[in-house]
Amino acid sequence: MPMRLRTLSLSVFAALLGAPLAHAVEGMWVPQQLPEIAGPLKQAGLELSPEQLADLTGDPMGAVVALGGCTASFVSPQGLVVTNHHCAYGAIQLNSTAEKNLIKEGFNAATPAEELSAGPNARVFVLDEITDVTAEAKAAIAAAPNALARTRALEAFEKKLVAECESEPGYRCRLYSFFGGNTYRLFKNLEIRDVRLAYAPPGSVGKYGGDIDNWMWPRHTGDFAFYRAYVGKDGKPAPFSPDNVPYQPKHWLKIADKPLGAGDFVMVAGYPGSTNRYALAAEFDHTAQTVYPETIRHYRNLIGMIEEAGRKDPDIQVKYASNMAGWNNYAKNYEGQLEGFKRIDAAAQKHAEEAAVLAWLKGQGRKGREALQAHAKLVQLLEQSKATRSRDYTLAMFNNTGVVGAATQLYRLSLEKAKPDAEREPGFQQRDLPTIEGAMKQLERRYVPAMDRQLQAYWLNEYIKLPAAQRVPAVDQWLGGNDAVAVERALDRLAATKLGSTEERLKWLSADRAAFEASDDPAIQYAVAVLPTLLKLEQERKVRAGENLAARPVFLQAVADYKKSQGKAVYPDANLSLRITFGNVTGYEPKDGMAYTPFTTLEGIVAKDTGEEPFDSPKALLDAVKAKRYGGLEDPRIGSVPVNFLSDLDITGGNSGSPVLDAQGKLVGLAFDGNWESVSSNWVFDPKMTRMIAVDARYMRWIMQEVYPAPQLLQEMGITR
Repeated sequence: MPMRLRTLSLSVFAALLGAPLAHAVEGMWVPQQLPEIAGPLKQAGLELSPEQLADLTGDPMGAVVALGGCTASFVSPQGLVVTNHHCAYGAIQLNSTAEKNLIKEGFNAATPAEELSAGPNARVFVLDEITDVTAEAKAAIAAAPNALARTRALEAFEKKLVAECESEPGYRCRLYSFFGGNTYRLFKNLEIRDVRLAYAPPGSVGKYGGDIDNWMWPRHTGDFAFYRAYVGKDGKPAPFSPDNVPYQPKHWLKIADKPLGAGDFVMVAGYPGSTNRYALAAEFDHTAQTVYPETIRHYRNLIGMIEEAGRKDPDIQVKYASNMAGWNNYAKNYEGQLEGFKRIDAAAQKHAEEAAVLAWLKGQGRKGREALQAHAKLVQLLEQSKATRSRDYTLAMFNNTGVVGAATQLYRLSLEKAKPDAEREPGFQQRDLPTIEGAMKQLERRYVPAMDRQLQAYWLNEYIKLPAAQRVPAVDQWLGGNDAVAVERALDRLAATKLGSTEERLKWLSADRAAFEASDDPAIQYAVAVLPTLLKLEQERKVRAGENLAARPVFLQAVADYKKSQGKAVYPDANLSLRITFGNVTGYEPKDGMAYTPFTTLEGIVAKDTGEEPFDSPKALLDAVKAKRYGGLEDPRIGSVPVNFLSDLDITGGNSGSPVLDAQGKLVGLAFDGNWESVSSNWVFDPKMTRMIAVDARYMRWIMQEVYPAPQLLQEMGITR
């Protein structure tokens, strides 16, 4: 189906792109902007036409897919998908046991028949269409009489739009807001629901360096893995079935035949998750002073608990590996951001930028008054949310833990199912039922009762530390006390739940409200007791969201207008929608007298290796390097096979697994990380220090030739030695 990429002139971004770019490497550009930034793209070295890149179902963009939190790309006509090892980590963990640990050993399906399901909730989303719906969305919001009605009007508009979009079976649609609500676009994706693990190198390759090397350079990580997408015999998406056949994409990426070198053009197409470059200075302050430090503390505590328990019980080590990877990544990222904020004095920059906008607005007299009032309203809303942040965070974490999370979600589902589908809360509509069922099915692979109890205890003890003003009467009544003794009694009650059984959880998927309210299961009794209060708190948040819907677009339009007056271009903050970023392969100088080159090599792996995790390379790798068995993949410019490389691209979380393309649109690597000095760029972009770290496609090939051979996949990708 050809891409119907509809773009209206209403977009604030396109209007600003006549202005020169301040830094060619800064910016996560929406596809509609590509023809507008043709000059900088050509100047950086792109050999394709920007118009070709703007064809999102053409070559090469049609090969780029979303995984729902990561990015990937087709690399063969038989549905073979390449992404990061850490993006496939959940699937690897899901198929691992203490006795057969694929995280450690790796996985290599000799034939497609041996490939393993990546799980009931694994998805590959193939972009089909983007439609601008700004005028309709704004009209729905404007017609609402108050803040809560605005939130509900946008929800109703989105549900109606999505239902119409998904009337054609096999598609998943989502409404995205850009620049605080100044633009709305509907993304329509083919939703492939049968995703299987085809290949993952051993953890000592795919996660080499572990959390020690995370966000660090020099880096030597083989962060890659392969999925395969399957569909029914009719070519349409279908749930997992042995009868399904590989999906045949219209486009797939070709492996680059020109060796990548320093200074070469590279670009990334992917689905970056979230940036906050247009956040208020007060929002930045709250994040830097409170949110990040508290979150780091909690994650480090949880990591310590599971590490200690995992040393005694290998089952815990395996089942909570995916959780641990996520917590470690976020904790280290936030620590790096805090360090970066201090290094570049980000607070001063944010306050100076905002002060300049406010002064400019004041200088406009009556014309600037609405935006100034909007700014004041946003500050007020921030203060309201700050007052209950600790409570909201603690309750959210407890209510999403193990069996308590299952009980809360299942009871909420029973309430929502009593409503017409269009009136249900987003996340509990008919379209969401397969995802909920999948979560209930796979919980047993990420759940150990003893560990779940420890996690429950942690969050309940955090709850009883809250000041009285933030306590919730329904939770207090259920808890029956305000001390460690009350917590232990509550944990003893919860330990009797039957929801640790997959069969039991699935039974409750079809139960009605009356059944839940008559249940004597302690986890369900908690959900029944607390959910009415949780729904009330949710409505309070929706009121604030409605106030935001009125104020934020006004102020961010003023920010855009100010930037335009200064000759600067504007791109929207990341929001998990498709973006393109570009630049060149280059090193950097983190400190005076220290210069980092853009490539690492095989010999660097050996030099770093200690024989102990996380620097414990496979013997086959060490032997091949010592024998200089390069397999024809060495680059004479660096005298070895390149492992990882740096470039000045602007990426963030969600870009993991994104294909790195050369000037001709061919695959040269996979994005998998940023450098330590760049993590603060989620808030304040630092062009001098921001670097993307990618695994070189030549290293991927080398591993698949010399270390953990997969000749069947190399042949499928059209690679011959």
